Amino acid sequence: MFRERARVGSLWLFVLFLLPATVSGKDVRRFEGETMGTTWSVNAVLPDGVDDRVIEAGIQAQVDRVVAQMSTYEADSDLSRFNRAPAGTWQTLPPEFYRVLRYALDLAKSSGGAYDPTVGPLVNLWGFGPDKRPHEAPDAAAIATAKARVGWAKIRLDDAGHRAFQPGGVYVDLSSVAKGFGVDQVADYLDRVGVHAYLVEVGGELRGHGRKPDGSPWHVGIERPGAAAGAVDNPDEVERIVSMTDRAIATSGDYRHFFESGGTFFSHHIDPRSGYPVTHRVASVSVIAVDCMLADPLGTTLTVLGPDEGMAYAKEHHIAALFILYGDDGKFTELMSPAFAAALKP
Repeated sequence: MFRERARVGSLWLFVLFLLPATVSGKDVRRFEGETMGTTWSVNAVLPDGVDDRVIEAGIQAQVDRVVAQMSTYEADSDLSRFNRAPAGTWQTLPPEFYRVLRYALDLAKSSGGAYDPTVGPLVNLWGFGPDKRPHEAPDAAAIATAKARVGWAKIRLDDAGHRAFQPGGVYVDLSSVAKGFGVDQVADYLDRVGVHAYLVEVGGELRGHGRKPDGSPWHVGIERPGAAAGAVDNPDEVERIVSMTDRAIATSGDYRHFFESGGTFFSHHIDPRSGYPVTHRVASVSVIAVDCMLADPLGTTLTVLGPDEGMAYAKEHHIAALFILYGDDGKFTELMSPAFAAALKP
């Protein structure tokens, strides 16, 4: 589900900075490219003597590796091969893929199945996956058939051998976590090559480290739900501004990715437990975490759980989460976890 979801992800968060920002001969360099059906960007302060072309190629290599391992759109990716694997077989996975799958399954267990990386058959059935199905509400029988293939507990892992068991018919979709993991891979690459001040973004998921040359932190704005597409640089469309010093942020929302059928609006957020799109008042959820792989799927998890159960989960697990809810009067309201409120403090 990389491409379909990522296409709107970049509209939920945007970067606030001025270019160029020069201090003592250093400035902020900007790099851009494409990946996962969306775009990536990096703003970085480079050490003296570093070749821009080498950095750009290195960044692209990081996100390309994530696609090669975890895309459901690429028939020869490691994930696609796992999804096609014969029933009852153990499949050896690359270390990165295995790490992401392990985290996704742990989160599925912790959330009671509100998050489930095997939800792919339902996502495809409702028209939000790579199968290019029409956006229409399926009947109950089709939902029941797809739901029979869903269940995170069906997958067994072998940590020693980095293997996953394909029981047959299980279709894993890592789109809700792989983009965030890609952000972290780029950040780790920049750390390795001596770039110690950067802001990395892939499809709207971000991670920052260090400070700009003038000593100020990186900042990002959380878009207000319902903002016009392309208007994210307007201060009136900003819900919150967050400092990105040594942290990551990801936002999950439904206000640009849904369809209408028979007078009913259906969100792209499918509850794996019911097989149906969520129907509660959540417009978006933003999560701040130490890295983006953690933040990315938590937004989806809390959206599926809803404002009450989701906030309880966020408090229990000390998650920095901002819920933006639809109000009965047409206005939006905020619901903020204690950890998110603390993260906003200077």
